[in-house]
Formats: sequence, C-alpha cells, structure tokens
Amino acid sequence: MLIKCLPVGLYEANCYIVTDEDTLECAVIDPGDESNTILNYLEEHHLTVKFIFLTHGHFDHTMAVLPVKEETGATVCMNKKDANAAVAGEGRFTPPEDTVWYGEGDIFHVGSLTFQVIETPGHTPGGVCLLCGEALFTGDTLFRESCGRTDLPGGDMATLLYSLKRLYDLPGDYEVYPGHMDSTTLQRERIFNYYLKYANDTCK
Repeated sequence: MLIKCLPVGLYEANCYIVTDEDTLECAVIDPGDESNTILNYLEEHHLTVKFIFLTHGHFDHTMAVLPVKEETGATVCMNKKDANAAVAGEGRFTPPEDTVWYGEGDIFHVGSLTFQVIETPGHTPGGVCLLCGEALFTGDTLFRESCGRTDLPGGDMATLLYSLKRLYDLPGDYEVYPGHMDSTTLQRERIFNYYLKYANDTCK
C-alpha cells in the first residue's frame, strides 16, 4: 500500500491517494481543492481511481470532487447525513446523483486493499473514519494532539467525544492520517492527546 498526502487549498486539507501497488488501483480521500494537482499525480503514476471517499462534507474537503470524478469516472462515497454539510458562509457541496451512501461497517475493495467505514460524528453529523490495514484516515475527527472543531453547523462536542472514545478503544495501534496537519499514531494520541484521553475518561 502506498499513501500519498497532498495538502490542498487555502486550509491545506490533506487529500490522500491510497494505492494498491500491484494493480495500480487507488482511492482518493477528501479531494478538497486543486484538482489539477490531484489529477497530475494520478496521471504521472498511471493510477486507476476506483473510489472517491469523503470523510465529511465540508467544502475544504470536497471542492475538487466533481472535476476528479468527471476525469476519472470514480464512484463518490460519503455518509448521507453530510449531504448538505457546509462551513458557514462558504456554500454547500452537492453530491453527484450516483453517490454511494456509506455507513458503519461498510467495506470497499480497491485492488487488494480493504477499506472499512467507522462512523464518527461530532465535527459533522455524518463524519466517518476509514480503516485500511494499519492506516486510519480520520478526517477532521482526530488530529495530532487535537480534534475537530464543533462550533460549525451540525457540530456537537458531546457526540465528538463519544466518537473519539470509539477510536481510543480500537484494538492495537494504527498510523493516523488526519484531515489537516501531520500524521501520527493512535497510541501516541492515546498518551498525548488531551481530547482523546478526556473522551476515554468520561465516555463510558
């Protein structure tokens, strides 16, 4: 598995391209902006995009969805609860008509790679994390030593804490690839992330 991180847009949202190196099939996670940057990488490495996975519906994670879909023919997948999610004042993302609505426990295959959906609402009503092997793509649910904000429309801190507790309780350790900033590990966050520790202590 090859994971390429492309920070895109004004807010430097992390777009991930996750590739099965044997088949060159890939998934694009959160194409937030700069579609040319994303498409150039795909073309340069001769990749076939099977799915566009969205961790949530905010504009900084979705602005390049339509051009990437149009160019690649990939299937867009997101949680339906975020179909109208928006950052205040920044407009709304309208999913394509053929969007696949995914939810808790759904499984998707990209070559030999398996992605599992974990619903983690709180930052938005339909936020999800994606588990693939030893990699956990957390969107704006969990960051390195922080977590997603909840003061935007649809955000709820109590709900987010329960989602963080779910991540804390995952067995073992994972490489964590968040929606912004640097990657980390789940075990490191269990030790150093105030919000993750607080969720573990308070959500029973």
